[in-house]
Amino acid sequence: MSQVPDELMAKADAFCQREGLRLTPTRRRVLELIVQSPGGAKAYDLLDRLALENSSARPPTVYRAIDFLLSNGLIHRIESLNAYVRCTCPEHVQAYQLLICEVCGYVQELHEDLIDQRLDAAAAKQGFSVEKKTIEVHGRCQDCQPDKHLREPAHV
Repeated sequence: MSQVPDELMAKADAFCQREGLRLTPTRRRVLELIVQSPGGAKAYDLLDRLALENSSARPPTVYRAIDFLLSNGLIHRIESLNAYVRCTCPEHVQAYQLLICEVCGYVQELHEDLIDQRLDAAAAKQGFSVEKKTIEVHGRCQDCQPDKHLREPAHV
């Protein structure tokens, strides 16, 4: 179920208050811009948008805000796209997967704990200590799939 930007921002505000985190005006605006980009946003796109509102915005400003948001689980980095996407559930920052639509760019966050647990167990079997996990699945969202009923059956 997709959450609207206002709900995500309210959730982020509550999380920051509960955790004693300071969501400065710049951090908040960068988070708002990311939340408004359901397919993720690149750092320089964020900088361009921020600079329209504040001519003193510079790359270090945006990167510091991104670092804060990442380290506190409010956003995720889409490694394959070098972009950032909203986190729908900061409480699950270590156990999530991203479904990325190759057509429209929409990104859906999942929390399949069994996948996370099995990956940890498989790594431990190999004597591997997991420090970071990024699971990205690329495909087509429901809205971008071709109409299946319009195709002819494969076997006639």
